[in-house]
Amino acid sequence: MNEKLLKYFQRIMPLTEEEALAITETMTIRQYSKGTVLLKEGQVSTEAYFVLEGCVRQYYLVGEDEKTNNFFTEEQWVVSVTSMSQQLPSQYFLDCCLDSTLVVGNRQKEENLYKRFPKLETVSRKVMEKVFAEQQQIMASYTTDTPEQRYLKLLSSRPELFQRIPQYQIASYIGVKPESLSRIRKRLLQK
Repeated sequence: MNEKLLKYFQRIMPLTEEEALAITETMTIRQYSKGTVLLKEGQVSTEAYFVLEGCVRQYYLVGEDEKTNNFFTEEQWVVSVTSMSQQLPSQYFLDCCLDSTLVVGNRQKEENLYKRFPKLETVSRKVMEKVFAEQQQIMASYTTDTPEQRYLKLLSSRPELFQRIPQYQIASYIGVKPESLSRIRKRLLQK
């Protein structure tokens, strides 16, 4: 399992054997059952996650409704950046919507690795740039795209989600009720 994370880092920047060994030694891999809440609204985040297998969903509670705004699957980072870096309460929830295997990290482990291997701070920055770019694309989609366009983008960019995630969560992600998602799908099938 730990090879997945090392391969991910190697694609960003080559690692020495010593750096790879240090990462492996500090890695904590945990199994989480479907439905496990990793972070609740109002909690301060102390951990970051890298998805080896499974899926983590990020959502807000608006009244009684869950508003999904991201799914994190294999080789994606799950980080509540504002909460973790500024020690502020999270504004959303993170839960495992599938049984998941995650690498779990924290600020202390990260800082210790940076002290020993300054290059890893550059790797981390590149990872965060990728995470921010993905978040900006999602936010832009909510501003500029119709629900149908968001559905089509999700279908083309992440088709595996449709086999793994309940339709009501997909509907929430694209910003519609489940019945509206059914109408979108029906309309697209008729085209």
